[in-house]
Amino acid sequence: MSAAPPSSNGLDRRLFLQAAGVGVGALLAGAGLAGQAEAAGGAPRLREDPFRLGVASGEPASDGIVLWTRLAPRPLADDGHGGMARAGYDVRWQVAEDERFRRVVRSGTALALPELGHSVHPWVRGLRPGRQYFYRFQAQGHTSPVGRFRTAPGAGSRAAFSFATASCQAWYHGHFSAYRDLVAQDPDVVFFLGDYVYEYGITATNMWRDAPAPGPRHELETNTLADYRVRYSLFKSDPDLQAAHAAAPWILTPDDHEVQNDYADEKSYYGLSEEDFLLRRAVAYRAYYENCPLPPLALAHGPDARLHRRLRYGGLATLHVLDGRQYRDPKPANTEEQYAPGRSMLGAAQEQWLYHGLRTADTRWNLLLQQVGMVKVTENRVDQWDGYPAARQRLLDVLGERGVAPSVVFTGDCHRSIAGDLLADFADPDSAVVSSEFLGTSIASDGDGAPSDNYAKDWMQHPWMSFYDGRRGYVLGHADAGAVTAEYRAVPYVRADNQAAGISLDRFRVEHGRPGMQKVS
Repeated sequence: MSAAPPSSNGLDRRLFLQAAGVGVGALLAGAGLAGQAEAAGGAPRLREDPFRLGVASGEPASDGIVLWTRLAPRPLADDGHGGMARAGYDVRWQVAEDERFRRVVRSGTALALPELGHSVHPWVRGLRPGRQYFYRFQAQGHTSPVGRFRTAPGAGSRAAFSFATASCQAWYHGHFSAYRDLVAQDPDVVFFLGDYVYEYGITATNMWRDAPAPGPRHELETNTLADYRVRYSLFKSDPDLQAAHAAAPWILTPDDHEVQNDYADEKSYYGLSEEDFLLRRAVAYRAYYENCPLPPLALAHGPDARLHRRLRYGGLATLHVLDGRQYRDPKPANTEEQYAPGRSMLGAAQEQWLYHGLRTADTRWNLLLQQVGMVKVTENRVDQWDGYPAARQRLLDVLGERGVAPSVVFTGDCHRSIAGDLLADFADPDSAVVSSEFLGTSIASDGDGAPSDNYAKDWMQHPWMSFYDGRRGYVLGHADAGAVTAEYRAVPYVRADNQAAGISLDRFRVEHGRPGMQKVS
């Protein structure tokens, strides 16, 4: 995929910096943690449905959940405020044990403020483990669609759970019909592994989705907070994406396109100055928080956001959610730099955080949720872990340590369904298998795709690889005490409409105590 390098749009930097900041009070109010004294009053009447971007839940714990919605009666309004007045609005939320809300078990009010794009992220606690709940929002007489979620099992439980992984949803390349199949499979949780939106301008050249063009507001690359907000609104207008959010809680991590293609830490791939790029990263991270069911910790402070975190599913699995963009070293200038021993994908602090979490996890499995391919492919894939071989080796060494619980890695980015084992030493094909990696294809990026393509030879040349397919889709997974299973599901097309039916391509399992993936017949 190509994109023209962006250029400065001459925005006043003070205004840009101002847009990047948000107060602690706004954060707490949006999370429903502020006092009643901060409740809104006198806000203009909402005459149209403000819930046109749907609802979502995320970060499932054994006793709670993060809920999300964003008030936007006209989501594509040019100013990025979704047709809302610059005022605060009370948003009532309810969590019930039944879909008709006869047994409401938790309720409260969050404050939707213009500083956060009128989004709210109520952080609900006091729920029971391993239970299904329903939720909804209300504002000025309007009621949202109903969403549902299942809390994680309790700490001592090894109850099985189902999940799906998804990534790379370029709205302009196709319909999100894969989500229709995902909803039908009814997973307990969805792991979204990056590229929720794309920053590129949407023009006649890359508008492959059979739908009306979104108009001149989207023809330029995103740069300002308003640009990113409107871009999220466009992508979230897809009905199948809204249905997928309403059907299960999501755990998300971003890749590069939520900010800019192939960025690394404070370095723009397209030559923006460090100052200009950090301003852009600040507004991009803020829009990401505003539009996703993320915990308060994920809200950016200037250009920085704490996005790596750890969750657990009872005593069965520890989920390590990684941030492979914010702390990475830039692309190497030469082979010597590529193989430098101190080079890092995650940054020193996140590496140590991950190693400690892997070594001390008391669950049956370690599941790593991350952005780019970890398995060795070719030396010129320097945006993937192939560009960080020393860092990969450090991680493989820890994954192979005695006493570290078995692990499975789930990855996005590559727009292909690919499966392979991770070896203790990729220079020795006979070395031990220390983990297995399932790379998910895209929801829509790169259009329809095909069972095979020009990249297949590179990936499948190695004896540690097991599967390759170039169609659109997702991974449907199941975890229990004995095994982690991954089924690759796909849709035959995405450009024409959203009616394509999902099909199963292949299934693999990793058994506890038996390193390496096995094909399920």
